[in-house]
Amino acid sequence: MATAVNGELSARLRGFRQVQRLAYDCAEAVAARLEPGVSERQAARMQREWLRERGVRDWFHLPFAWFGDRTAFTGFRVPLQFFPTDRRLEPGMPFILDMAPVYEGHTADIGYSGSLGVNPVQDRLMADLEPHRELILCEVRERRSLREIYEDVDRLMVRQGYANRHRAYPFGVIAHKVDRVRQRRWSPHVFGFGVQSLKGLAADALHGHREGWSPLWSPYRFSDHPPQPGLWAVEPHLGFRGTGAKFEEILVVTDSRDPEQSAFWLDDDLPHVRRWAEEK
Repeated sequence: MATAVNGELSARLRGFRQVQRLAYDCAEAVAARLEPGVSERQAARMQREWLRERGVRDWFHLPFAWFGDRTAFTGFRVPLQFFPTDRRLEPGMPFILDMAPVYEGHTADIGYSGSLGVNPVQDRLMADLEPHRELILCEVRERRSLREIYEDVDRLMVRQGYANRHRAYPFGVIAHKVDRVRQRRWSPHVFGFGVQSLKGLAADALHGHREGWSPLWSPYRFSDHPPQPGLWAVEPHLGFRGTGAKFEEILVVTDSRDPEQSAFWLDDDLPHVRRWAEEK
């Protein structure tokens, strides 16, 4: 996180940083337990159980797991195809774990890419995601429109020789806003998404529509505006010949005129960031 962040802002972000790290700890713990024959449904359940044992009772969305060519969303046409299946893990197969827990009213949404053993294609994809993280931060600080930044990310993927797979998500989003969620005794979910989180996103969408902005970061006209202050879960997703890789983490956007404080990644001590540092 940027060192120049003032104390008050840092205190407000502490809970989000805590739940984001909790989610990545879960991803690493579950990834270490994966073995041949484990299904996507089992991997998703492992994530849920690990987080529930540590106090998570609500979700922005329940955990996902994608194995093999499903990491590149091969053949995905309808939202139901995102949900975990009976696809089983095999040696050398890539996987993605994706979860969005709510803990003590704070939300995170993370994506973790790995493989069962060596997978040189996914290793290359992960390495080539680093400039996307740098590009997104730079252009948000320049106050480029979300739509323009999306298009620049797309162009970078094309230059790298990859396909844009976040375009397969509903509305083609590369990111969405996250916020605090009111804690309830009972936290139902609908189609895998927490009701309280959906209410918050819907309220943001209504408020934003009145003021000319959207909580969804997409390639469409409704995202043709500068980044709105708040927290954005950003997930560039690369695909190449049936293999996919992505990261997902929180980007903080403020209304500060200081470039370093106007936008910064919530936490630089995350698995993919450490991986890039080690490779250098």
